Amino acid sequence: MADDAAPDRGLSLEASAASDRADADDDGVDPEAEAAADGVDDVAPAKTPMSHVRLATTLGLAAVVALAALCGWLGFRTNQSYTAAQERNLYLQVGQQAALNLTTIDFEHADEDVQRVLDSSTGTFYDDFEARAQPFKEVVKQAKSKSVGAIAEAGVETENEDGAEVLVAVTVRTSNAGAAEQEPRAWRMRITVQKVGDEAKVANVRFVS
Repeated sequence: MADDAAPDRGLSLEASAASDRADADDDGVDPEAEAAADGVDDVAPAKTPMSHVRLATTLGLAAVVALAALCGWLGFRTNQSYTAAQERNLYLQVGQQAALNLTTIDFEHADEDVQRVLDSSTGTFYDDFEARAQPFKEVVKQAKSKSVGAIAEAGVETENEDGAEVLVAVTVRTSNAGAAEQEPRAWRMRITVQKVGDEAKVANVRFVS
């Protein structure tokens, strides 16, 4: 009797397992596949870390861009400073030369001396000096006058986009035919220098105390 019952229990277990598989097939879900899928869903996707080479390259490019911008700005500022210094020096030289031209007149070279003043002048100053040039030369020649100017001090007083005001202190020695040599005289001039194209010329001269 016991031997007869054992096969029956085996058949019952097989039938039960078959029934479970049938139920799973009916649902369209494989329990093992479902368990594997659940395991995959529980694992979050890991972020790929930036490699050391890529990070170093990015930082290097940023540093190069920043350095290039800095060099460009410094170059621009240096060029501005150089240009400003060059212009200031030009105004100073023109102012000094104008003072010498006005105070160094030789009756033997009066025409050339006066022309030198005109060549370095512009605007109303040029017009005024040109109108007085001929009478001035005649007086100098008649008196056989010689004057020699020497720069004592000079500096740019103010500066703007169009030019500058140059203050010049000059010492002048003058001699006339038949007269004793005079004591040197000290004059101070405020000379307006104006840009004319690529040059700078004298636009006004005022004597100051």
